[in-house]
Amino acid sequence: MERLWGLFQRAQQLSPRSSQTVYQRVEGPRKGHLEEEEEDGEEGAETLAHFCPMELRGPEPLGSRPRQPNLIPWAAAGRRAAPYLVLTALLIFTGAFLLGYVAFRGSCQACGDSVLVVSEDVNYEPDLDFHQGRLYWSDLQAMFLQFLGEGRLEDTIRQTSLRERVAGSAGMAALTQDIRAALSRQKLDHVWTDTHYVGLQFPDPAHPNTLHWVDEAGKVGEQLPLEDPDVYCPYSAIGNVTGELVYAHYGRPEDLQDLRARGVDPVGRLLLVRVGVISFAQKHFRRPRQEDRLRPGIQGNTESSSHLPPQVTNAQDFGAQGVLIYPEPADFSQDPPKPSLSSQQAVYGHVHLGTGDPYTPGFPSFNQTQFPPVASSGLPSIPAQPISADIASRLLRKLKGPVAPQEWQGSLLGSPYHLGPGPRLRLVVNNHRTSTPINNIFGCIEGRSEPDHYVVIGAQRDAWGPGAAKSAVGTAILLELVRTFSSMVSNGFRPRRSLLFISWDGGDFGSVGSTEWLEGYLSVLHLKAVVYVSLDNAVLGDDKFHAKTSPLLTSLIESVLKQVDSPNHSGQTLYEQVVFTNPSWDAEVIRPLPMDSSAYSFTAFVGVPAVEFSFMEDDQAYPFLHTKEDTYENLHKVLQGRLPAVAQAVAQLAGQLLIRLSHDRLLPLDFGRYGDVVLRHIGNLNEFSGDLKARGLTLQWVYSARGDYIRAAEKLRQEIYSSEERDERLTRMYNVRIMRVEFYFLSQYVSPADSPFRHIFMGRGDHTLGALLDHLRLLRSNSSGTPGATSSTGFQESRFRRQLALLTWTLQGAANALSGDVWNIDNNF
Repeated sequence: MERLWGLFQRAQQLSPRSSQTVYQRVEGPRKGHLEEEEEDGEEGAETLAHFCPMELRGPEPLGSRPRQPNLIPWAAAGRRAAPYLVLTALLIFTGAFLLGYVAFRGSCQACGDSVLVVSEDVNYEPDLDFHQGRLYWSDLQAMFLQFLGEGRLEDTIRQTSLRERVAGSAGMAALTQDIRAALSRQKLDHVWTDTHYVGLQFPDPAHPNTLHWVDEAGKVGEQLPLEDPDVYCPYSAIGNVTGELVYAHYGRPEDLQDLRARGVDPVGRLLLVRVGVISFAQKHFRRPRQEDRLRPGIQGNTESSSHLPPQVTNAQDFGAQGVLIYPEPADFSQDPPKPSLSSQQAVYGHVHLGTGDPYTPGFPSFNQTQFPPVASSGLPSIPAQPISADIASRLLRKLKGPVAPQEWQGSLLGSPYHLGPGPRLRLVVNNHRTSTPINNIFGCIEGRSEPDHYVVIGAQRDAWGPGAAKSAVGTAILLELVRTFSSMVSNGFRPRRSLLFISWDGGDFGSVGSTEWLEGYLSVLHLKAVVYVSLDNAVLGDDKFHAKTSPLLTSLIESVLKQVDSPNHSGQTLYEQVVFTNPSWDAEVIRPLPMDSSAYSFTAFVGVPAVEFSFMEDDQAYPFLHTKEDTYENLHKVLQGRLPAVAQAVAQLAGQLLIRLSHDRLLPLDFGRYGDVVLRHIGNLNEFSGDLKARGLTLQWVYSARGDYIRAAEKLRQEIYSSEERDERLTRMYNVRIMRVEFYFLSQYVSPADSPFRHIFMGRGDHTLGALLDHLRLLRSNSSGTPGATSSTGFQESRFRRQLALLTWTLQGAANALSGDVWNIDNNF
C-alpha cells in the first residue's frame, strides 16, 4: 500500500496541470471587472476583460502547499486512508459534474474560447440568478443596458435634425464625413464607405412647377400659389396637362371604381386625392399590361400581394391626366394640446412604384457604369404634384356634381365635399433628372465563430426637410448602438456572428442606397446576411407599437418584447402593454413589410428576413412626416416630452435583438412559422377547388408541397433537439439551413432582372401567391363561364398552369432545402 501511495504522489507531481477556470466574486476596488488566473497555462495567453463583478481563479494543485513538520505522526493514518479518500473524491467529483451538466446544459458560460454564451432557445427566459458567479443572459443584458444608458440620444436627434442632408447636397457630404469619423473612433474592426452614382429627380429653380385655372375657352388664367416650390414628387412624369378636376378620396382602386359608379368618369381629368392609406406611387400608377410583365427591369411590378388591394388599379389605369395630392386635416389627430400640420404645408413623396435607382433597374449603380437605357416600369407616365390643404380647400369649393359619400368627407369645408367635375386646371411639372453620388457608411464588429454571417442593422441618413422623425431618430439610435456595442467589446464581449452597422443614403427617393447595395452584392448577401433590422420611422408616437416583419422573426420579437419596459406604462413591459389591449399580441403588433421600407428589399429581393419597428400615435398618422415641419420641436411636442424614453425603448429592443441574433449558438429564427403562413394562404385557395375541378384542374400539388415543408421543419427541429450541443460542425450546418429559409421562398424560376421581388408571399409578379389568387378570382367573373375560355381579360388555363408550377416548385424547393442533404429528400407526392 505504501508503494502504491508513493507512486500516486509521484504521478501527481509529474503530471501536467490542466488550466481550469472557475468564477469568484471580486469585492472592493476591483468590483465590476473579471480577472482570470490560469495555473500552468500557456505563456502569453490572452486575458479577457469581462463585465461581471467576478474573479477567475484556478484551483490550487495537489501538493502545492508547503509541508509542515508536525504532520509526520499522521502520515501512517493518511496512507491507510488514501485509497478511500481518492475513491470518495472521485465519486463526489463525478456526481457533481453530472448534476452541474444537467442543471446548466445550454447555459454553461465557460465553454470554448468565450465566456459569453447566450441560450439558443427561442423561448428562453433570462436567468436572473448569478449569485454563484456564473455569467448568464441577464449579465450580458445588464452590460448592454448599462452602456446604452450612458449615451445622449436626445441631443443627437436634435443636432441631426438641424443639419441639411438632402441626398447629393454639400450638407450631406459633411454629415457623411462626420458619421464616418464617429464610427472610426469606436472599437470596430472595419469602417468603410460605398459610393453609388444614381439618377435622382429635383425641382428646377429656373422653371418651377405651376398650377393655373383654365377658362371655358381654354385660356390659361390665374395661377394658384404653390406655397413652397421645393415640395415636389420625385420621379413624376415631366410635362403639362389640362383637365377638369375630380375628387377621388385616397385614389385607391375601390375609390376610383366607386367614383365611376356614381357617374363621374376620371378619364381625361385631374384627380384630387388625399395623403395616406396607400403610397404616392400607388395613387396614380397603372396596372402593368401582360407584355410589361416580360420586360427587363420591372422593379415596379404591381401584381397583387398581401400588401396591396387585389387587381391594383389607379388614376393612370383609369385614364386620368394627372394627380394633385393634399394632406386632409381630418386624417390627423385633432387633439388640441398636440401640434397639427400647417394648412399651408404640402407633403413630399416620390412616385416610383419600386425601390432603388429606377434608371438602372436590377443593376447596381457603381462608378457611373453605363447600362442600356432601360427604365423601371414603375415610373409613372402622368404628372403628379403635392399641394397644401389651403389650395385643396379652394379647389373643393369649386367642385359640383354628386355629394361625396360620408366616409369621403373631410374637415376643410362647412358644406359637404362634392365629387365634381369642377373647373379646368393646367398642371406643369418641370422636375429634372441629375446623376448624383450617394454614400452608404459601414461599420463592422467581426464575429468570433461565424464571421462570414452578418447581422445587419441600418438607418436612413438623408432627409428632404428637417426629417426629425424620418431619419434623425434612426440615425441617432444607430450611432448609440455602435457606441454601446463598442463599449461591450472593450469589456470582453465578442459576438458569435458579425455585426454590420449601416447608415443609408438616398432613402427619401425610394430606399435607393440600400437597394443599390443589395443589387451590387446580390451574389454574396443571400449567403451571408442573417437578418436585417431597420431603424427608419421608429418613433412616430408612443401609444401603439408595430413590427413590420418576416414570419421567421415573430417568436423572437415576442421574446424580446418581454424584456423591454414600456416607455409610457410604468411597471409594464412592451409585451404586457400590447396584450392589455389585445390578447392576440401578434394580431396587434405584426404587420407585413411595405414596399416603402428599406427592409422590404432585403426580404422580397434578396431573401433575408427583416424587421422595421414603429411606435405610432394611437393609430393616427404622424402629421409632419415628409414635410418641412418634421422638426425636433414638433416631434417632442407630439410625444409630450417622452421622446427620450421612446427612443431609448427602441434602442433597447433593437440592441437585445442584435445580441440574440449575433450571439445565440443556434439562430433564434422560427423556421416552422412559414408552415402556418402557407396553411393560411391555402385556405384562400380552397374556395376555388370546385371551379378548378370542373375544368379538370387541381391544387393538390400545392397541398403536398406544403405538407413536405411542415414535415421538413419538424424533422430539422427533432435533429437539433437530439444533436450534441457542442458539436460546432453540426451547429454551423443547422445555422446555414435556418438562415436561408427566407431565401428558399424566392422563386428560382424567374429572373431577378425581370422580376426582382421574387418572394412568393411578399414579392411582385406572376410567380406570387397573390397573383395566383387574382387569376383564380377571374373564374367567378369570366363572362363566358365555359371551360377552356382564353379571353385576355378572363381566366386562362395555360397561365394558371404556369403560375401553379412556379408556386408549387418554389414551395417544394423550400421543403427540400430545409430537409438538408439530397439523400434526405423524399419527393413522393
